[in-house]
Amino acid sequence: MSNVLLEVKNLTMQFGGLKAVDSLSFQVRKGELAGLIGPNGAGKTTVFNMLTGVYCPTQGSVLLDGLMLNEKKPYQISRLGLTRTFQNIRLFRGLSVIENVLIAGHQHVTYGLFSSFFLAPHFRKQEDELFERARTLLKLFGLAEKENEKAGSLPYGEQRKLEIVRALMTKPKMILLDEPAAGMNHSETHKLMDLIARIRKEFDLTVLLIEHDMKLVMGICENIFVLDHGCKIEEGNPERVQNSKKVIEAYLGVDDDKDHPPKGHH
Repeated sequence: MSNVLLEVKNLTMQFGGLKAVDSLSFQVRKGELAGLIGPNGAGKTTVFNMLTGVYCPTQGSVLLDGLMLNEKKPYQISRLGLTRTFQNIRLFRGLSVIENVLIAGHQHVTYGLFSSFFLAPHFRKQEDELFERARTLLKLFGLAEKENEKAGSLPYGEQRKLEIVRALMTKPKMILLDEPAAGMNHSETHKLMDLIARIRKEFDLTVLLIEHDMKLVMGICENIFVLDHGCKIEEGNPERVQNSKKVIEAYLGVDDDKDHPPKGHH
């Protein structure tokens, strides 16, 4: 059990009479790159919202490194090392690229208002370290030359990258990526696949992603959880998932199409 970073037990989310997620259980191991997939309306983003404190589960529990996350606020969960990006980009559009990144890093500073007001050495040292980390991350994602541009003026694909940079700035143990390739073309998606695999190794990260692009999921995820109508219907490596009768039925709505797993289906 010691190598399990995220443990989800019987997670349920009920909105009135609708069960958006029903008794979901899964584990993500330290250093793993896992995927959460399923047709539209399967409950994937609801799961992310429960993991990160946006929703409080109706039932069940979420543990990060053995620590219960239920009842904790999103900022508390982020400080404990679980952070995310969003399906709909949530940047501070009027602020510069580097300001967006620095804001995320400030949750770990230890100086107080007095130190910042008088520009104490402690303040300067931490601010210098923040800028250095921010610039290193921006360079890794090819955004260094745009650090002073307004975040809202970046092309869509670069705004997606900036969201990931901002999430990494919180020094997470685990990052949840909600449709990171949404709106990207084939070339951008391919580069993103490489980048996600790279940051996982470089930052010793555990990654869980939601993605409609099956090629991306099958190309980089070691373990995949499949949701349909809020229930887990399959779990395993890409080969097992692609050849699962239940998964094919969920995506294609048929049970006699065994030769057509949902590789490129959206």
